[in-house]
Amino acid sequence: MEKVTIWLHGSLEYTLCASSPINFRFWRLELAGYVVKEPMVIGHECAGIIEEVGSEVKHLVPGDRAALEPGISCWRCEACKQGFYNLCPDMKFFATPPVHGSLANQIVHPAYLCFKLPDNLTLEEGAMCEPLSVGIHACRRASVGPETNVLIMGAGPIGLVTVLSARAFGAPRIIIADVDEERLSMAKKVGSDECILVSKDS
Repeated sequence: MEKVTIWLHGSLEYTLCASSPINFRFWRLELAGYVVKEPMVIGHECAGIIEEVGSEVKHLVPGDRAALEPGISCWRCEACKQGFYNLCPDMKFFATPPVHGSLANQIVHPAYLCFKLPDNLTLEEGAMCEPLSVGIHACRRASVGPETNVLIMGAGPIGLVTVLSARAFGAPRIIIADVDEERLSMAKKVGSDECILVSKDS
């Protein structure tokens, strides 16, 4: 598997997106069977500048700016063979114990999971490709369109990009619920029609 070395220029800016709230929780509890047993690097949304490429890499050259897909599939299991590599049970995912995250100055990553950014996208925008894809996928799965009212549970980073995605898919009314007023305030700014503050005691 050909790999590339990526210089994550200003990685603090580019990798602390949606992963931050989830990864910090790893320190306090077990999440989906993953437990932090030793210090680890966090962050899974990133973009950077290609520093070196393997001899067989043809779609990237040093100096290219690229967004990275954070999950490395096995390509041997049934899900991978059927094209559902995102459902691979042996996925190695940035910042999911014991795999370190991308909040680093430099990482080595499979070339096929590095996507050249167009000139009109910044590295910050490139780092948002992964969380935005979650919102887009949710809207596709729910068949969101001009006649679909949408309710989003949670106004964290993924909830916010889902608001943006639902709006882009033409949803006429978007409602979002959360226990945090600050997050709901941001949801209103990015386009939610209605924000519902849910009691933590409910």
